[in-house]
Amino acid sequence: MQTEKYTPAQRGVKDIGWLKSNFIFSFSSHYNPVRAGFGLLRVFNDDYVAPENGFGIHPHANMEIISVMLSGSMNHIDSLGYKEVVHKDWVQIMSAGSGLRHEEHNVGQDEVNFLQIWIEPKLQNITPRYQRRFFPEEKRLNQLTTIVSNEEGQSHCWINQNAKLSLGYFEQGQTLTYRFNPVNKGIFVFNISGTLEVNGQTVNDREGLGMWETDQLDFNFSSDSRFLLIEVPINL
Repeated sequence: MQTEKYTPAQRGVKDIGWLKSNFIFSFSSHYNPVRAGFGLLRVFNDDYVAPENGFGIHPHANMEIISVMLSGSMNHIDSLGYKEVVHKDWVQIMSAGSGLRHEEHNVGQDEVNFLQIWIEPKLQNITPRYQRRFFPEEKRLNQLTTIVSNEEGQSHCWINQNAKLSLGYFEQGQTLTYRFNPVNKGIFVFNISGTLEVNGQTVNDREGLGMWETDQLDFNFSSDSRFLLIEVPINL
């Protein structure tokens, strides 16, 4: 098994007052030539947005853009006609395809924290698509929950790529085994809170770990832990 660790000290940081962003990979003004992504996972930002602030209308094309809401309330308005508000434990995805425009703002009284994830698409210039689903934490205890998949379904969001995203919420002392097809696939784990161990490697709060050349991950949880697991083509 090959691994690469991503610690908070290695991130790019952007702080413009209303927006505080932590970049695991190169993004915006942060450029790291050896950390341009993990396979087709190109962007992973840990973003904080102040109340009454947000991202004005802007375009996207040919990118799978996923938001995992960790706290707060944020609206979503796009050129497809969607206009709604998402809260903690909501996940939304835009398959930007041939192009769309959208805006998002913090519409609550508390700071918004969300994970912004970009994955390169499998097919170019598809008809743009937006989805969102609710994954209440109390229903995910001690299990790994698929939130995004390339398989159609009512229980998760769809992605235009051979990728899968899962949320984990496990209590201290629990274990988990995750098996997958390793052909051109890697796993990126981001620990949202707590402390966990993957195949003998400790991953602390807000750390990431990329893994490839393996088909099984064994998790141990030394504290109550929340994490995001991304299975993605790596093309190494």
